[in-house]
Amino acid sequence: MRFMVIVKATKSSEAGALPSEELLAEMGKFNEDLIKAGVLLAAEGLHASSKGARIKFAGEKRTVIDGPFAETKELVAGFWLWKCASLQEAIEWVKRCPNPMPGEETEVEVRRVFEPEDFSPAPQPELREEAAEKFAQETHSQVEKRSFA
Repeated sequence: MRFMVIVKATKSSEAGALPSEELLAEMGKFNEDLIKAGVLLAAEGLHASSKGARIKFAGEKRTVIDGPFAETKELVAGFWLWKCASLQEAIEWVKRCPNPMPGEETEVEVRRVFEPEDFSPAPQPELREEAAEKFAQETHSQVEKRSFA
């Protein structure tokens, strides 16, 4: 199972404050542990919402709303994509994580990612295997390109 692990934004992250060298080193070690365990598929931090936009859909109409966005607690500062056997395993990994926002209260949300077999009718087994193999190859090459320290 794959899980999206979402780090919620804070006032500091929305102000554009970058993590300290110490936190970057701690997170680098944590990410290395995730890689060694075969859990980490992707990991990224996000710029503040002031550098983003939202697109509102209403039927055929599209409205672009430029950031920043007011409700910090509803914003995402970064994420991981993990492969874990269960929600409980993902939760246990999050509990080992360094505090992503030292000195501030924040939340980390864990959500399961839909897989092809979650939908009906399920794709034919050979198509599902082909898609899974392609995803694994792409993800592996993306993780290898990253430096977490």
